[in-house]
Amino acid sequence: MRSSELAELAGVTVRTLRHYHQIGLLAEPPRSSGGYRHYDVGHLVRLLRIGRLTALGIPLSQVPAVLDDPATAERLLDELDREAAAEIDRLRARRDSIAVLRRTGSPPDLSPELAALRSAPELPSGLARHEHEQLLLLGHLLDDAGHADLIALLSTGAAAAAPLTARFYALDSDTPEDDLATLVDDLVAQLDVVVGQLSGLPGLDRRASALLDELSGHNLRPVQHRVLRQVEQRLALRDGP
Repeated sequence: MRSSELAELAGVTVRTLRHYHQIGLLAEPPRSSGGYRHYDVGHLVRLLRIGRLTALGIPLSQVPAVLDDPATAERLLDELDREAAAEIDRLRARRDSIAVLRRTGSPPDLSPELAALRSAPELPSGLARHEHEQLLLLGHLLDDAGHADLIALLSTGAAAAAPLTARFYALDSDTPEDDLATLVDDLVAQLDVVVGQLSGLPGLDRRASALLDELSGHNLRPVQHRVLRQVEQRLALRDGP
């Protein structure tokens, strides 16, 4: 039979046959006087065996050893079974996460735990985007322990901080300097306990602080960014390096 017929019977493409020839997985038959390759049933059987092995996830590079050595096949099957079990666990966890996102209405690029810390939906779009990106960045910069501690801290203080958050988000270039100074005082007082706990969070280092500051500079109004800097400076002067 010719290559096209063999490929059709085996459920592969002619290009696959050529690739198998190139890597030595399938012996190349001699050509006829007309230049055509003629295959026999032995080639078909080998192709069927190769197809069965690759369907199980065995790499092409290891197929020859499996075809010729039952012991190798056993070891590979054990490994493939472990990999399949791990993949099932990953897929199950992914489905669980999707179910939570659907149930809570959380955005898919933010964990439901962090999404729950966002402000009310009436927040202006630009500030909502900043808050979203800030939570996303924090979730990435902190390790698992720090991530959990941050959620616990922000969840506990969210209600008390809501009025201050609203005042901060309302800042614009027309806000009087006295109001800015008062807000800085109030924010420092509110964050007094929280910052002390945040300083012990694993992974919240100077690089993380610099990235968060850069994000604020990109997304917030200049006056809002200035207030944040003043709050940070006040807290740093009080607590030391």
